[in-house]
Amino acid sequence: MIAIIDYNAGNLQSVYKAFKHIGCDCVITRDRDTIMSADGAVLPGVGSFGDTVDTLNKYGIKQVALDFMNSGKPFLGICLGLQLLFPHSEESPEAEGLGVFGGEIRKIPNGEGLKIPHMGWNSLSVNPESRLLKGIEENPYVYFVHSYYLDAADKSIVAATTEYGVTIDAAVEKGNIFATQFHPEKSGETGLAILKNFAEIVGG
Repeated sequence: MIAIIDYNAGNLQSVYKAFKHIGCDCVITRDRDTIMSADGAVLPGVGSFGDTVDTLNKYGIKQVALDFMNSGKPFLGICLGLQLLFPHSEESPEAEGLGVFGGEIRKIPNGEGLKIPHMGWNSLSVNPESRLLKGIEENPYVYFVHSYYLDAADKSIVAATTEYGVTIDAAVEKGNIFATQFHPEKSGETGLAILKNFAEIVGG
């Protein structure tokens, strides 16, 4: 069973429906015992880094997420769920993220012809060693909605990048922890294949 962590994120239902569509047993919950007993967990997210950190703290979910990752079971962050794995964001410098990995969450620079937020389909350059993106077609298109991007300190954890004025670290993975800046639940067949890969890592 996969626990989709509930802190009122806007993409909860679409993530849930995508996992159900591929045949996964999943539940939306913020109950610690339910999350900790799950085989895998997903931290979705849209919105402000700082507001989300406040909400995670309010519900006690920040520590639950850390405890789950420390358990060694597979964990997937989506969109803001990726950014929250890092210590801080330029969006809310005072807010403390989970700090699982090192790196900076930076504002996408305004460039000629670039609209902020970055919203829409963009192609990925995929690390062929990635487990999360295993079997995905070359330069797949996936769906993004974000104004801030990851610049990971350790590039060995980067599973995919994309270009939008700057090089964006669009997916990361290390050990049992996986995350995507893009929305696999909104990325058509490619996104469903990525969720299937995660489900297989979880154990079906």
